[in-house]
Amino acid sequence: MISRIDLRGTALPTGGALRSVLPRAEFDVAAALEKVRPICEDVRHRGDEALIEYAQRFDGVRLEQVRVPPELIVAALEQLDPQVRAALEESIRRVRLVSREQRREEHTTQVVPGGTVTEKWIPVDRVGLYAPGGRAVYPSSVIMNAVPAQEAGVPSIALASPAQAEFGGLPHPTILAACALLGIDEVYAAGGATAVAMFAYGTDSCAPADMVTGPGNIWVAAAKRYFTGLIGIDAEAGPTEIAVLADGSADPVHVAADLVSQAEHDPLAAAVLVTDSEALADAVAKELPAQVAATRHVEDRIRPALGGRQSAIVLVDGIEEGLAVVNAYGAEHLEVITEDAAEVAARVRNAGAVFVGAYSPVSLGDYVAGSNHVLPTGGCACHSSGLSVQSFLRGVHLVDYSREALAEVAHHVVTLAEAEDLPAHGAAIKARFGWEVP
Repeated sequence: MISRIDLRGTALPTGGALRSVLPRAEFDVAAALEKVRPICEDVRHRGDEALIEYAQRFDGVRLEQVRVPPELIVAALEQLDPQVRAALEESIRRVRLVSREQRREEHTTQVVPGGTVTEKWIPVDRVGLYAPGGRAVYPSSVIMNAVPAQEAGVPSIALASPAQAEFGGLPHPTILAACALLGIDEVYAAGGATAVAMFAYGTDSCAPADMVTGPGNIWVAAAKRYFTGLIGIDAEAGPTEIAVLADGSADPVHVAADLVSQAEHDPLAAAVLVTDSEALADAVAKELPAQVAATRHVEDRIRPALGGRQSAIVLVDGIEEGLAVVNAYGAEHLEVITEDAAEVAARVRNAGAVFVGAYSPVSLGDYVAGSNHVLPTGGCACHSSGLSVQSFLRGVHLVDYSREALAEVAHHVVTLAEAEDLPAHGAAIKARFGWEVP
């Protein structure tokens, strides 16, 4: 059901050589880019008319309008199962607690008497959030996108999610209910690349956004790449990933359950166990078939995910080597289930989020840990962060020098300007002092 990679007995390769022997899904955004380009440009030129046509083509629904009437958002909340509502409210509460602590304060540094640099944090003016609606419904993604944007102080927030034929062309009612709980009343029935194009270019019904965030399929990732430079994006999210770094103290039932939990997302989802215990590897491999047989989405998602090239059990000589492997892999989600798990987890450098110990599974982080589940995939955790309040903030420097403070440093400015053969830079200083450097 899942392959093995044995790295024991020899020195581990380093850098790219190590990454090349680790499992990873194929995710060709460049190829998808050529297919989304004409769709995006069609939305640019025909706006809502194009969105309505693509909803019929891709989602099988005929829309009268793209924007969801606000009263239908309220109605979705009124009809929501009370237990689901309570769970969503608790998720919002916890994510808001963590997000609130991520706010940045304005700070002023006095460089010299009369010369200061102030760093000011300004939220983007308008953001378009995306909540997927393909194989599953993700109200949790609404929360993970909206709460940090709200805590950052973004004044205008809109959300798009695919039209659902089952619900009369509206996004899934639980998506709408989550929006109502968050106070978001600007919601659009638009999916995939068309939603990103709508936010990037704007249409008659939707004003253009400065930034688009949220997970999605390869078409969403390709559209984000297409619009990079015109709008800000969080990341080109690929298939979800879980890596588990475990030793012989780990419970194979727990490990197998966590691997299966991520495999149920998508046939390209990655599930990787890194361990120095052959006994644990054997026990997990034995446990997987029974757990897979007991759940849903087996043939269309879980079996191809676990059996694909992106999933494997990786055997290493020890936890030190295991750390080297998971740091090279840079997983979206990394569980550390070892003796002294906190100490081992503290040494992880590359992961979207790290889940410490047997009772901090990825599923907790997906919903109610308080952490954000919009995380870097495809090894991007080696250089990128997950979504947070900081994603929606721009740092701006305010430079304030008096005449005396400028005079003190004027000769350095002129010297460096001449060294770079930019005499007009120096002249801009000289002009303030009668063309004589103090």
